[in-house]
Amino acid sequence: MRKLRLASTICGLLAGGLLSAAASAQDFYQGKTLTFVVGFTSGGGFDANARLLARYIGKYIPGNPDTVVTNMPGAASLTSVQYLDSSAAKDGTVINIFNFGEVGNARMGVSHVKLDFRKYNWIGSVGRDITVCYLWHALGVKSFDEAKKRRNLHFSLTSVGTSNDINQRILKYVLGFDLTQVKGYPGSSEERLAIERGEIDGNCGSWASTPADWLAGNKIVPITRSGPTQPGMPTDVPWIVDVTPEKEREPVHFLATATEVLRPFIVSAAVPADRVKLLRAGFDAAVRDPAFLADAAKQKIPVSPLNGDQVAGMVKEIYDAPDTIVDLARKIAGE
Repeated sequence: MRKLRLASTICGLLAGGLLSAAASAQDFYQGKTLTFVVGFTSGGGFDANARLLARYIGKYIPGNPDTVVTNMPGAASLTSVQYLDSSAAKDGTVINIFNFGEVGNARMGVSHVKLDFRKYNWIGSVGRDITVCYLWHALGVKSFDEAKKRRNLHFSLTSVGTSNDINQRILKYVLGFDLTQVKGYPGSSEERLAIERGEIDGNCGSWASTPADWLAGNKIVPITRSGPTQPGMPTDVPWIVDVTPEKEREPVHFLATATEVLRPFIVSAAVPADRVKLLRAGFDAAVRDPAFLADAAKQKIPVSPLNGDQVAGMVKEIYDAPDTIVDLARKIAGE
């Protein structure tokens, strides 16, 4: 009988502990502030996605935390990721959004990336987008073939290793464009101003983040795309893999996939699992909220959500790519 009573007591204590832990997780965010750290300046696509999610996720997390967005540009958004491992709180109150292309760079062993992205907790991605390389309308170029013949093109660059950098390198080193990369732009909003002023001839960037007035006024001429044709895009824009010589198509395909424009949200690996679960559930609910979807549509932000497990799966695929393909991709990327 004593053994039965002892077993019953232990079970009770264990159950009580589990219930207490669950209650603690549910209560944790009460009175807290959830900080979104954006790896770029304000005004770009990553910033817009963070601010959109921040407006809705709080009501889907127990305790309904307040939210705030802060910008931490630097090192192609890696400064903001490194912040998670250094001085950021690791209790689940700090969420980062960064350039997903850095995952491919890490797999290639690019020198400025010293991170293993498999070790972070992935919360989800609001949308999937593609990179489009384009020229400003004032150049008078109308197609890929005309663009390839154009001499002395200048494209803007925020930082080495970004998706626009990789796609520009494909144009230059694989497709033979006479192209100079102009570095030093802190974010996409600064790049757009430079293009409008005539300082830059074009860029490679997120199609969904292209200003609406540029599209309505036919102010850019898309010359390549990194993935499927997007709404509002001319149907004759070639997929960058299709215009690549046969021997280099596999590594270019790897680069196009690895630099696909996702808007990924992550937290530190040190965040307790129960809080990660709450953040993931809050994210999944927020991106289905009709008000969220209406807000996104108003801002022309594409919503094709991926949950945390799906994004983590994409990261795994990139890391699992064959070394032979990655080695060829590394040469194209300039490493």
